[in-house]
Amino acid sequence: MTIPPPVRIQAAVVRTAYALPEGLRRAVAGKPVVLDGQTLALDAQLILKLQRLSGASLVMSGGVGPSRAAMEHARHLVGGPRNRTVAARSVGIPQEHGELAATLYTPEGLAAGSGLLVLLHGGGWVVGSRASHDHVARFLAQRARVRVLSVEYRLAPEHAFPAAAEDALAAFDYAYAKAADLGADPERIAVGGDSAGGNLAAVAAQQAVRRGGPAPVFQLLLYPATDASTRRPSRALFADGFFLTGADMDWFADRYAPAPADRTDPRLSPLLAEDLTGLPPAYIGTAGFDPLRDEGEAYARALEEAGVAVRLSRQSDLIHGYASYIGVGHRFREATAEAAEALRQAIGG
Repeated sequence: MTIPPPVRIQAAVVRTAYALPEGLRRAVAGKPVVLDGQTLALDAQLILKLQRLSGASLVMSGGVGPSRAAMEHARHLVGGPRNRTVAARSVGIPQEHGELAATLYTPEGLAAGSGLLVLLHGGGWVVGSRASHDHVARFLAQRARVRVLSVEYRLAPEHAFPAAAEDALAAFDYAYAKAADLGADPERIAVGGDSAGGNLAAVAAQQAVRRGGPAPVFQLLLYPATDASTRRPSRALFADGFFLTGADMDWFADRYAPAPADRTDPRLSPLLAEDLTGLPPAYIGTAGFDPLRDEGEAYARALEEAGVAVRLSRQSDLIHGYASYIGVGHRFREATAEAAEALRQAIGG
């Protein structure tokens, strides 16, 4: 894809900012931010400053269309150079409502019969795509030594709840049924995603286990949304100033699950499921400066209490969406590499 000249210039500005000596980066970012006993990483503070200067936000004035365009634009700024050692090919997932598009990522030299991650992108169920998360998929594939099937599930408001949840489960079912065609081992299939994608991965795992039969063997949940029915303290603490805002969350939820949707439905709020026993092991990564922090950690505790093996890792100095920024800051790559290593240990090699 050809990147327009203005985008190339903006990307160069971002790279230049991150290449500055630490003292100059601190001067640009401002004095350290300390909140709730946590100190925001300089990498995170710098990206927030650049976003404020550029007027970037998750929800843009003009609504759904401009917000989707902004996320696609952002990947060119923070995603870094494309990893050419990971091959990609298009895959179609047949559905009653029409085919779901997906991309299969395969690291160079990976033998057939590998583990496979069904990846569900973030974006509040309204924005985001395979393209916006291409760099994330490639990073996870390479670092974890797995194939990654990145899915273009249906978005709201055109397709409201539970459409995305249905697509997430269908994507797992497809990956399991067609594992040989995808070069994967059907007994080493995980589900994962970030933010809304983490929500969908958690829901898919629950639904697969409860119906009986094939189910994922691992969950990779990065700063997942797990309870749309209430607001925990982190929702107020980090409601403004850390990119994902409380107002953004309301905007996304109102489009994905408008009234009269039941926001206590476990297909939307997996934390509220009556039975969490028997679910696959999980890695749950949360960010310290994130409105979603507390509900992600509440889900980890609930899984643990149900006897599920869970690794909870709070990246206390980072913001929501840290996996999307791996192309610019060391701390973002470090945190996402930890998640990739957990995936490698679970199904990689």
